[in-house]
Amino acid sequence: MQPFQQPEFYMPYPARLNPNLERARDHSKTWAYAMDMIDVPQEGTIIWDENDFDSHDYALLCAYTHPDADGPMLDLITDWYVWVFYFDDHFVELYKRNPDLAGAKEYLDRLPAFMPVEGPVTAEPANPVERGLADLWQRTVPARTADWRRRYAENTKHLLDESLWELSNISRNRLSNPIEYIEMRRKVGGAPWSANLVEHAVDAEVPAAIAAERPMQVLRDTFSDAVHLRNDLFSYQREVQDEGELSNSVLVFEEFLGCSTQQAADTVNDLLTSRLHQFEHTALTEVPALLDDNGVDPQGRLAVLGYVKGLQDWQSGGQEWHIRSSRYMNEGLVEQSALAGQPALGQPALGQPGVGQPTPDGHTAPAAQPVLGGPTGLGTSAARIVHSLVSTAPQRIRSFSHVPYEPVGPIRMPEIYMPFDLALSPHLDDCRENTAAWARAMGIFDDVPRIWDEDQMRGYDLPLCSAGLDPDATPEELDLSAAWLTWGTYGDDYYPRVFGRTFDMAGARACTARLKELMPVESVPATAPVTPLERGLADLWERTAGPMPVEARRRFRAAVDTMIDSWLWELHNQHLNRIPDPVDYFEMRRRTFGSDLTISLAKFSHGEAVPPEIYRTRTIRNMENSAIDYATMLNDVFSYRKEIEYEGEVHNSVLVVRNFLDCDQDRAFDIVGDLMTARMKQFQYTVDDELPVLCEDFGLSDEARAMLTRYAAELRDWMAGILNWHRECVRYKDEDLRHDAVSHGLSALLRGPSGLGTAAVELR
Repeated sequence: MQPFQQPEFYMPYPARLNPNLERARDHSKTWAYAMDMIDVPQEGTIIWDENDFDSHDYALLCAYTHPDADGPMLDLITDWYVWVFYFDDHFVELYKRNPDLAGAKEYLDRLPAFMPVEGPVTAEPANPVERGLADLWQRTVPARTADWRRRYAENTKHLLDESLWELSNISRNRLSNPIEYIEMRRKVGGAPWSANLVEHAVDAEVPAAIAAERPMQVLRDTFSDAVHLRNDLFSYQREVQDEGELSNSVLVFEEFLGCSTQQAADTVNDLLTSRLHQFEHTALTEVPALLDDNGVDPQGRLAVLGYVKGLQDWQSGGQEWHIRSSRYMNEGLVEQSALAGQPALGQPALGQPGVGQPTPDGHTAPAAQPVLGGPTGLGTSAARIVHSLVSTAPQRIRSFSHVPYEPVGPIRMPEIYMPFDLALSPHLDDCRENTAAWARAMGIFDDVPRIWDEDQMRGYDLPLCSAGLDPDATPEELDLSAAWLTWGTYGDDYYPRVFGRTFDMAGARACTARLKELMPVESVPATAPVTPLERGLADLWERTAGPMPVEARRRFRAAVDTMIDSWLWELHNQHLNRIPDPVDYFEMRRRTFGSDLTISLAKFSHGEAVPPEIYRTRTIRNMENSAIDYATMLNDVFSYRKEIEYEGEVHNSVLVVRNFLDCDQDRAFDIVGDLMTARMKQFQYTVDDELPVLCEDFGLSDEARAMLTRYAAELRDWMAGILNWHRECVRYKDEDLRHDAVSHGLSALLRGPSGLGTAAVELR
């Protein structure tokens, strides 16, 4: 008996079947036998027999997900998927069923040798996984650029290495929280790896100049999340009930929300739908601007469009395969698909010619469909697609129909879990005066339009925040920190006040471009500062980045760029009155929070004691992100009335949860409070359990270990200081909100959104 009924999936793209399916089936079986993947015991265990291989039908998966690939390309792509599924099952049988962390690590440490970015494979394979990887790598990478090879090698390594995260959770019987799960599932689930293969299959590499930009990252991440969430729904029965797996989103939501399995499955499906909506929104509104801003040539534009279309094909094809494969929980879905008009296995849609076959007018049926072209094309069930669009319309409409400045009524604050003690700098009083003098010298109180007066700035008491964030700072360090807080706060208030009410996105982009010109890495500033916002940044850049080595200055510049670019993202959503997708919100909130800048400054103060690659490990990133997420949600619960009732904002986690779950305000506050607690406990788990293991695994020196211990202590101070500031600051008290509205001479309905963004933290 199935543990839940599969929900109705959103799928606006037609699933089409590659005519080379049978060829790929024959080839992939021959290849799997040659690699010893079928009927060959591994440490005494048969991973697959021939019936397993045939019933899983990976060739069908690839024929659906790559409908336009020619025969040789489909053979290669299918072999890659045979390999990755074999790796997954091989890892389960040898290292997961009876958890063996040491053996798993030794096994995984060998695999990078079989995918060198440069040069041939020289290592000798010792098992089917190594043998298959070596063969596939040598058949694939010669056709690709060095940039693609690096990205593909990195994503393949993530897919392999993060299996240890799953294994560690199983061995400790630890269930992840929803934010951690989505983030980690991208790596261990392999969909970013699939996205790289899409580029290879359509022979359309994303130009290196834009591959790391936010819109392309969002396309990859939304694609990945949708693939993984859909897979979790279909594989729940096998993974959770048979394999004892803990890495499944249905189980994560079931436990976190305290709901039934069916309710959790429906929630996961709603998140899947939201991620696909985000994919479409990004492809239609952000990617064209990205291409224009970077002057991408026609060939590059075609490559990006081909990539987007390839990702769409994968979504629709992957869903069809899940409906039909014996590997998954899909009882009754094939019959429903047939009733909805989907063609039988291996056949074109009713009344449609097959790809490459003659149409009634004598022409040849095309192999490609237009990007975001709607419900047309081969294999399309118009009825099913229209129904899919209609059934998910309320969720899409809800994201754009929030009524700004709604009275929020009484607020039931969640209980705030804070296990760390507060410490304050003894230099606080002097810092308050020095910060006010700096703001006055920059002209902040004389700006037109006037964003702040001196009384407001003193009332915000940003030096109090700095004094808690870094209680051990010298007087000079504390003054610099408070000045960054002041500048970031001023800038974050300036953008919505000046560009938000006027819908002047062009002006905001021009302002951002000028700010970036004030932060040269190796030369003098390209422009002279003329406004308080520009003078403040120019002064802070010279004082902070001037003493840095060039490479550190470059990283610091990127961190500031990330923060000010995120202000444009907020403006864009505000102009559309669009409540963000929940995953996109939490990830972008880290940017609007100024976390990259904070982390960059902290790491610079650590010197060279810690090797740079350590900061890129899962352990350190989890430690940082859990602390940052705790702080962003802390700010959101305190600033909810200010933002929703007085500013007409759409960027608040309580509102995002309200909108996504379609629940009431109290329930949304409770969920955000639970997420805060979960992220804090994850921070503690990472520091107490994972950080010592990291130090041992990398053989770090005593100096490096002491520096990482200090870094964890800095993050503890950071969170405790932020909580203290929110509790003591007048910014969120009702009487001060009313006073500020009157003092600006504006009614709530005429005021633009504002926030308290900082270099170390954006405190709205």
